[in-house]
Amino acid sequence: MRLLVVSLALALICTGAEKGFTPLFNGKDLSGWTLVNKKGDGYQVKDGAIVCANKGGGNLLSERDFANFVLRFEFKLPPGGNNGIGLRAPLSGDVAYSGMEIQILDHDHQKYKGLLQPWQKNGSLYNVFPAASDNLRPAGSWNEQEIVAEGSKIRVSLNGKTILDADISTVKDPEVLKKHPGLQRTSGRVGFLGHNDPVEFRNIRIKEL
Repeated sequence: MRLLVVSLALALICTGAEKGFTPLFNGKDLSGWTLVNKKGDGYQVKDGAIVCANKGGGNLLSERDFANFVLRFEFKLPPGGNNGIGLRAPLSGDVAYSGMEIQILDHDHQKYKGLLQPWQKNGSLYNVFPAASDNLRPAGSWNEQEIVAEGSKIRVSLNGKTILDADISTVKDPEVLKKHPGLQRTSGRVGFLGHNDPVEFRNIRIKEL
């Protein structure tokens, strides 16, 4: 009886934690997604995960726009893997600039040694705000990530630790704003920005605020 009570309590806690979330991926196919700027074989679904094709990719974006939201998902990087999360993205342009991009990157890999700026490392808002810290698991491991976009605030948590807490309204440099018109967008697509590496994503869900 005690085991049953504990199990029910845990189930309620898990259900409560996910209340209001809607799945963006059915685990079977790419229904609900739009692929633009396709490279190679684009993206595939394998073992319940969205996988960026080796030497492929492009921008795999949600079919609808989101303004303020909590986005949760898991990702797995191969050694040296690189991808990105598009936020408030349009269907055209380089989303790192026309929208916003949160870096997904195995930045400690030898091939990046001495080459990266702080704002290029994992969890950073690309080319604008560097992640304050990192909590990335070793390549080949699943990571749990949450991105909160609410007004001008962007917060990224990785494996339970906040690694970025930024306010894009504090960006005043006219050159940065000119280069990144996406910082002014209040809604757009969310999705994955593949850069040739077989990065995997699963358990993708969103809650609108």
